[in-house]
Amino acid sequence: MPPKKEVKVEKVHLGRPGNSLKSGIVGLANVGKSTFFQALTKCSLGNPANFPYATIDPEEARVIVPDDRFDWLCQQYKPKSIVPANLTVYDIAGLTRGASTGAGLGNAFLSHIRAVDAVFQVVRCFDDAEIIHVEGDVDPVRDLEIISEELRIKDIEFVEKAHVALVKETRRGGQSLEMKKLKEEQATVEKILEVLKAGKDVRHEHWSPKEVEVINPLFLLSAKPTVYLVNLSEKDYIRQKNKHLPKIAEWIKEHATGDPIIPISVCFQERLTRFETEAEAEEECKKLGTKDALPKIITTMRKALNLGSFFTTGTDEVRQWTIRNGTKAPQAAGVIHGDFEKTFIQAVVYNYSVLKELGDEATVKAQGKVMTKGKEYVVEDGDILLIKAGAAKA
Repeated sequence: MPPKKEVKVEKVHLGRPGNSLKSGIVGLANVGKSTFFQALTKCSLGNPANFPYATIDPEEARVIVPDDRFDWLCQQYKPKSIVPANLTVYDIAGLTRGASTGAGLGNAFLSHIRAVDAVFQVVRCFDDAEIIHVEGDVDPVRDLEIISEELRIKDIEFVEKAHVALVKETRRGGQSLEMKKLKEEQATVEKILEVLKAGKDVRHEHWSPKEVEVINPLFLLSAKPTVYLVNLSEKDYIRQKNKHLPKIAEWIKEHATGDPIIPISVCFQERLTRFETEAEAEEECKKLGTKDALPKIITTMRKALNLGSFFTTGTDEVRQWTIRNGTKAPQAAGVIHGDFEKTFIQAVVYNYSVLKELGDEATVKAQGKVMTKGKEYVVEDGDILLIKAGAAKA
């Protein structure tokens, strides 16, 4: 008998199941968060202040997702309207040591992180006598330790409260299904506490689907996908060298294995926004032998959030829609309009890669590459969909 195929167990993703997910920019005070937010979102919040807590309320903006597929579709259809995908980003106040116990803007800061689905963590690696560092000097590994510890301490507080509430319920005893479920929840909460108290982050552990159901309503800070942005001077960014980079890479390998790390120069990105056209900014990058880091940052965060895209196309409109990978056709239809999910009949589907290869829609149809799919179809990244739905009930 041939050996049985090994069943690949997909990792269950933590976090809210929705498609409208938000990312927050996090870090110690004065590491370049607000300037990065301005460069990323091409919007101005005034001059970022050179003191802690300059950002008190989270600022929000939507960032267009760069995608060559969308650009190609727009050239192909030349539609009257184009709607690219976007990523919602928040600029959050700077954290300080002791935030978990309310120091600085601690509680406000931590509640704002709880409200986002993923984190851009900005780490300072540049020296500048004019920009003060809340810890007195530039030491990115120490800064990473501070943030990691503050988030875990707050998570322990959240989880201990949940544990106290569950113990109160399970003390009643009994053999009912409800009691069995409560005891399972309690066991999961105790497992989470063990992980946190061992100095580990929740997102780096393997959890079963049932355990994820317990974790998600806790909105744990250390459960959120994290992309590390290492803020270098313009000179160091261009040459891709900095004395702190090997130590940061080592720390992330030990404490945050698998989390993306992207070198960036916030001051260089901010300078690029001053050019009047994108072509001028591209020319500047070419002249310096470097790249604009923002497209990679945006696409890396989308990947960290497990997001993909499907398209609707035509001469009236080309639009890119955002969904979680693994979404079935009716739920994807619901992103276009809530009624489409309820009255979904079928989806007419072909992938962008097929269209690009064959050149136009007519050839795709002529070669029989168009598929008709039902409710169980899992939408693939890059699918072009035409949704067929019934009339909504009044």
